[in-house]
Amino acid sequence: MNLPSKRVGKQLSVRELCLLALIGALIFATKAALAAIPNVNLNTTIIILTVVFFGWKALYAVGVYIMLEGLVFGFGIWWFSYLYVWPVIVVVAMIFRSNDSAVIWAVIAGIYGLCFGPLMYILYFIINGWHMVFAMWVSGIPYDITFCISNFILTLVLYRPLYRVMERYVVRET
Repeated sequence: MNLPSKRVGKQLSVRELCLLALIGALIFATKAALAAIPNVNLNTTIIILTVVFFGWKALYAVGVYIMLEGLVFGFGIWWFSYLYVWPVIVVVAMIFRSNDSAVIWAVIAGIYGLCFGPLMYILYFIINGWHMVFAMWVSGIPYDITFCISNFILTLVLYRPLYRVMERYVVRET
């Protein structure tokens, strides 16, 4: 007896799968393009927009990005930290997903930039203890501040134009 197949939950369509894979690759490519400027990248802004348009499915794009990072740069301790650090912005963006203010998204992106380093150090703390983490945190403060400021500015300036591009090519999931 052939029963009609029922979609269980919200499965990915082929179109969504392709778009999310391309977005993950785009995150990786934009980071590579800006690699000459330490801690300046579009990762956070693109991830926020992906959450706004795809909801939890944005985790697929983040997964593609993280896997590309590991394949190109190796699977060191830092990479294992990426497994939880980048999904954090997805969770935060999901909380504020109904927000439509570029200023609020810029503030969220800036705060995430400040928290990125300390979040990365959680795994290092487990492995090496607080002495190493304290030294890493202190030496990384200028980079965290740079990430904060660049996230804030890039999100403030690019949120609306990138939103319009995604609005044109992506059907927003409610």
